[in-house]
Amino acid sequence: MTPIDRQFFKQFDWVMLLLLLLVSLMALTNLYSSSHTSDVGISSLFQKQLFFFAVGLGLVFLLQLFDYQSIAKAGWVLYVAVLLLLLYTRLFVESISGAQRWIDLGFFNLQPSEPAKLVLILVLTCCYASGAGVSGGYRLRDLLKPIVLTIVPFGLILVQPDLGTALIVAAVFVSMTLFIRLRWSTLATLSGVAVTCLFIGWKFLLKPYQRKRIETFLNPEADPANHGYQILQSKIAVGSGKLFGKGFMEGTQGHLHFLPERHTDFAFAVWSEEWGFAGALFFLSCYFFLLAWGVHVAMTARDRFGAILAFGCVVLIFWQAAINLLMIMGFLPVVGVPLPLFSYGGSSLLTNMVAIGLLMNVRLHSLTTNR
Repeated sequence: MTPIDRQFFKQFDWVMLLLLLLVSLMALTNLYSSSHTSDVGISSLFQKQLFFFAVGLGLVFLLQLFDYQSIAKAGWVLYVAVLLLLLYTRLFVESISGAQRWIDLGFFNLQPSEPAKLVLILVLTCCYASGAGVSGGYRLRDLLKPIVLTIVPFGLILVQPDLGTALIVAAVFVSMTLFIRLRWSTLATLSGVAVTCLFIGWKFLLKPYQRKRIETFLNPEADPANHGYQILQSKIAVGSGKLFGKGFMEGTQGHLHFLPERHTDFAFAVWSEEWGFAGALFFLSCYFFLLAWGVHVAMTARDRFGAILAFGCVVLIFWQAAINLLMIMGFLPVVGVPLPLFSYGGSSLLTNMVAIGLLMNVRLHSLTTNR
């Protein structure tokens, strides 16, 4: 355990903490507006998210007391636990709106697919860090273990069905695998397999509503009252904010309920409508610096283990953010991916705050070692 002394506070990653607090403050402000009603006032959604933020912040500080290698190695136990939760969700949880994703714990609904993404990063880090001595780069047979570790949660999440989260799992695996050294033959083989899987998935695995979402993305105006409604209303909300927005709690698309899923998938559309281009630019700047600082942490890590772990945490947040923002602006189909640290959801918020905590941990221990 890391001792808490003057040196601890000196090496503490205050930059990442400041960026986290800035993004979280904007997220809570946005949720207060989007969930506020005149008859209720402060909504239960806001109160729950504020509670989870406090818990997440506590976890961020708690993580700084342990070395990241010991945390990551505990990922094997967590991996088994998450798989059991995913199996339980599939076998015993009742379907909600055609999906089996949430376990009712009474005080909140746990979505096991959210921590599954972070736990996968931990076990992949252990695999890739231990293979530092692979001569000439990773061969295909060297990737068999990481591939199997990824396919199992990917499949369990896909059959829920939750295509968006399954894509994030795949993107995290691809990004972390490219981060290590691959042989060109391995890269060519994996690229061919990926193209084949995309073809098979489109032809035989995608459900009709998932295929319809992609077709709607290509031409939302063809069905504006049904499947294209979300994309069109999101574009209207973002565009109507203009330069400085309509003002806090003055957004019409959100408050008049034209914009669906305004607390979760389309939270940024509410922010853009109320705060305009200037507010959106400020938020995206904070978000960009948070990710850029995460990359800096990975590049300055004390060892290969820390670099891979930090990079995995960065790409987890990056891919979720990129998919959500492109989805809101109509450049990607609607796949149900929330904006990390911004969209409503306890499981998502805690998972991404733990990822931030791990980034801060890598930074702290890298500075402590190099002092």
